[in-house]
Amino acid sequence: MTSIQSATTYFGLNIPFLAHLGVVPEFAEGGKSRISLVVQPEFENSFHIAHGGVVMTLLDFAMGAAARSTVDQPLGAMTIDMSVSFLRPSIGRIVVEGSVLKSGKTINYCEAVVLNEAGEITAKSSGTFMLRR
Repeated sequence: MTSIQSATTYFGLNIPFLAHLGVVPEFAEGGKSRISLVVQPEFENSFHIAHGGVVMTLLDFAMGAAARSTVDQPLGAMTIDMSVSFLRPSIGRIVVEGSVLKSGKTINYCEAVVLNEAGEITAKSSGTFMLRR
């Protein structure tokens, strides 16, 4: 394990896959979240941009973290539904911002965007999450 893998928690959760990627948790509070990642060559597809699966992982987690931040939710959020639009290549350092559009007792409707270093949206997502109790 690298030091990031052993030292990083993701807003109270141990998520080995995010640690393996080197995802940096920035904040999750009040229905909003932000994480970041420097796209490494091993995360790229044949076009030398971030693989869609990596981008989707980040969007999924950012939305789930935003949902969890609306309540004291130690057990996490489960994805019920998620859609993604890829708008331009994701390269270099990317930031992912998640937010809750509507929260309920157990179901939260969320969205997230991926931003490149120029602040342009490279991908966006919407999703439905169930808070695990």
